[in-house]
Amino acid sequence: MNTYQNPYMMFDGLTPDEFAFLQQATANLDENQQRYFLSGYSSKRKSPQDIMLATLLGFVGVAGVQRFMTDQIGMGLLFFFTGGFCAIGTVIDLINYKTIANDYNKKMAFECFNMIKMTNISPSGL
Repeated sequence: MNTYQNPYMMFDGLTPDEFAFLQQATANLDENQQRYFLSGYSSKRKSPQDIMLATLLGFVGVAGVQRFMTDQIGMGLLFFFTGGFCAIGTVIDLINYKTIANDYNKKMAFECFNMIKMTNISPSGL
């Protein structure tokens, strides 16, 4: 892939850690597999800014939205019913919003990578 046409740059809020992880994860994929990976990953990925905004909702009475967005239903319910652990958990999540987003995005990248490998997409796409 051409460095000027790097497909990972289309992601909003891409962190250097996520960029390095995606390059490493897709290094052994051919161009067609990378295209399928990117289309699946881009639909599942959450930007760190979205996680931060969802965390800020915890200060206006709807705590735990960021946990629901990242498929952590149990923690989301716990945050919701305890007011974000009396707002302390919400403050901690606000500090760690990039880590929450990166962990979720890595999980989604593994899921997409495994899907590509399970379907064994050939270079011709057939």
